[in-house]
Amino acid sequence: MAKKQFKKYTSKDKGVTAKKHLGQHFLKDESVAIKIAECLSYSGYDQVLEIGPGTGVLTKHVIRKGTKVTALELDSESVIYLKHSFPLEHKKIVSADTFEVIEADFLKKNLQDLYGEQSFAIIGNFPYNISTQIVFKTLEYRKQIPEFGGMFQKEVAQRICAAHGSKTYGILSVLTQAYYHADYLFTVGPEVFNPPPRVHSGVLLLTRKDNHDQLTCSYEKLRQVVKLAFQQRRKTLRNSLKSMNLPDEIKDQELFNLRPEQISVEKFIEITTTIESTT
Repeated sequence: MAKKQFKKYTSKDKGVTAKKHLGQHFLKDESVAIKIAECLSYSGYDQVLEIGPGTGVLTKHVIRKGTKVTALELDSESVIYLKHSFPLEHKKIVSADTFEVIEADFLKKNLQDLYGEQSFAIIGNFPYNISTQIVFKTLEYRKQIPEFGGMFQKEVAQRICAAHGSKTYGILSVLTQAYYHADYLFTVGPEVFNPPPRVHSGVLLLTRKDNHDQLTCSYEKLRQVVKLAFQQRRKTLRNSLKSMNLPDEIKDQELFNLRPEQISVEKFIEITTTIESTT
């Protein structure tokens, strides 16, 4: 989208302009915001972290669920609005006890500085340009994040939720589904945003698995194996993992004759467990 075309979209009453370099597309449809807010259960944790609240269209509906919302926002214009005008416009629900905005980059923020060891959920209309990185960081904090809901570019949301055997099944699918149940909830058209993106969006929910802390392999080794496998997804596992110099007793397994998209999450965990225990 051309720069001039993007700049014309401004929330004049809020003094906030969507910025292309931040991947901003402000949600303007209240009904969609309500549906996203309702995707979380608000059970098993006391707080919700919202990434990129923009002008607070989603924020106020999450606050209405009776939870404390901490919003991380990188755009200084949005921060000014959210700190000053947003509480005045929503006096009945917004207070220091229900809402806090912090000017920060989610990808660089130490979340334990915010929550210590407490559990929290994540929600947001996520910037397309960092959405996959948001998921990877969530996986690093998975012990504290029982739920994660929000909006992605449709193809990314589908990739996260894809089952093995699908062309969209890949690194994100395996690593996310090793620890979370991933559900694609609904599709959203470009018309609900200012400015409208050129693609459709998809809303998903990640619910942490009960056995998330009982995997038989480490996250670090699983990520290494899965990344190597899908970097050459047309090759069999035997060829794509060649650089790991695996013993013959591992490489001779029947599974190693398959391509990575043919291997389920559970089988990837089994393979990684065997590799980790014998190398």
